[in-house]
Amino acid sequence: MGQNLPGVTQETEDVLSRLVLEARQDLMRRRFLLGSEQLELAVAAYTPKDFIGALRKPNLAVVAEMKQRTPSMGVLSDEYRPADLAHAYTDGGAAAISVLTHMAGFGGRVDHIRMARAATQLPILRKDFVTDPYEIAEARACGADAVLLIVAALESQQLRDLVALTRSRGIAALVEVHDEAETAAAIEAGAQVVGVNHRDLKTFTVDLSLTERLRKLVPKEVVFVAESGVHSAADARRMREAGADAVLVGEVLMRSADPAATIKELSV
Repeated sequence: MGQNLPGVTQETEDVLSRLVLEARQDLMRRRFLLGSEQLELAVAAYTPKDFIGALRKPNLAVVAEMKQRTPSMGVLSDEYRPADLAHAYTDGGAAAISVLTHMAGFGGRVDHIRMARAATQLPILRKDFVTDPYEIAEARACGADAVLLIVAALESQQLRDLVALTRSRGIAALVEVHDEAETAAAIEAGAQVVGVNHRDLKTFTVDLSLTERLRKLVPKEVVFVAESGVHSAADARRMREAGADAVLVGEVLMRSADPAATIKELSV
């Protein structure tokens, strides 16, 4: 996975490989719990919301993320309640909500999407290491309106196929990149939303200048999302001035005593 992409080191590859492997193992378990016929009925029963349109706002849009823990920071919430967070994020004026569904690394599961969906009418992004068409159908079936696709975790043809599949399934894809080569691959694959992850998967250090560097490589009509490391109104303003349409924030909200107020501060 991603072995032919410039800039992907063996250490980074190992982190990605482990996370993707864990996601695939959990996927195999879920396949046995929901047959294809039931899955397709659930897909048809949900009408997706406009994730892309929600990120096109006069001010900086906030994609508010919920996650119980992370591999680098450990537990973020001892009392993780997706429905309560969805209510708070909605009250704060978030444009959309990101729900982590990766179990081993982040304590997530697909049921968390259902919980959030029952509590909000905002578009929901399924945040996971998606590599299989089943996961895209599963996302819509659970009430998600978009999925994350990580360029470094996918072969070029696989990325193109999954981007096309999200469209045929009626949902959006947030295509995540880390450098110039991956940005070019995302655009070539037909991405309508590109997210730059400021966090280095090898060192877990954050470099906000990546948005300033990569934004100029993304056509204006493509929605640009700045991900990770945005902790203050000043950070958010910097991303807006660099040309970001939206920021995806998680840690600062999970640690905030008043996430609704924090979202309002970030919506510069």
